[in-house]
Amino acid sequence: MEQTELRGRTVTAALRPVTPKQREAKAARTGGEPTLEFDGRTPYDVYVNASTLHRLQQPISDDPGEMSFLMVSQIMELYFGLTRYELLQAQRMLRADRVWDALAPLRRAGLHLEALNAAWRGLRWMTPADFNRFRDLLGEASGFQSAMYRQLEFLLGLRDPALIRPFRRQPDVYAELRETLAAPSLWDDVIALLARHGFDIPADLLDRDVSVEHEAHPRVEAAWVRIYADDGPENQLRLLGEALTEVAEQFGDWRWEHVKAVQRTMGAKVGSGGSAGLAWLQRSMARVVFPELWSARTSM
Repeated sequence: MEQTELRGRTVTAALRPVTPKQREAKAARTGGEPTLEFDGRTPYDVYVNASTLHRLQQPISDDPGEMSFLMVSQIMELYFGLTRYELLQAQRMLRADRVWDALAPLRRAGLHLEALNAAWRGLRWMTPADFNRFRDLLGEASGFQSAMYRQLEFLLGLRDPALIRPFRRQPDVYAELRETLAAPSLWDDVIALLARHGFDIPADLLDRDVSVEHEAHPRVEAAWVRIYADDGPENQLRLLGEALTEVAEQFGDWRWEHVKAVQRTMGAKVGSGGSAGLAWLQRSMARVVFPELWSARTSM
């Protein structure tokens, strides 16, 4: 948090905000031509840190295809973080009973996940022979070890405390993952919201150990059946259900695209991180995000 605040102050000082009137006056002086002279770094680079971003690609082989693999992986990491950011915003709104305000970050999260899914297209060229040209050089490096992906999974309610073990020797990362596991997931907060809105949610479900993955409950399912029965425009909970459904569906699509990418490039080989690879991913697909939102549809 301190680093974020320091970065914010530095950027604000360097960017020198201007008003619409100042922009209009400058355009009148320059005849509408763009500014070409600056005292230091361009304001765009100060804000976006583009020069830093483009120094982060450090391939470990001479194979030109590795750059695609590396950069797409980095793009996905950024989208994991952006989606988590939006879901945390939505979570704060829901805890304050601001259902309407939670819809915007949830919808943005769905769109970010859609863009994340599109990133897989940049790897469609990769055959087993293409991947094998640099795969061995990766050692045990694997997407399984993405801390930000784990943060996103935990926030969505897919929780397995064992999966934070790889990060024990990264104290800050490990502490953040433990903190996320100890806090309610987005789905836990949605269930608590339903209880505050008068739905019959058992007390033991509200007071459970949130570090353990939630199991689908018939009372939660029944609540969503009731919510969807009211299709009036003022039913904010129904709109919430649809926004959450989009997030869950897009996240499920990412997991399926991952399965397909592994099938295309590795088949059923052992995964780089030591897992069973394809078989492990296929088993993980059985764990459903926001399960009662899906099961309730059978009774609607």
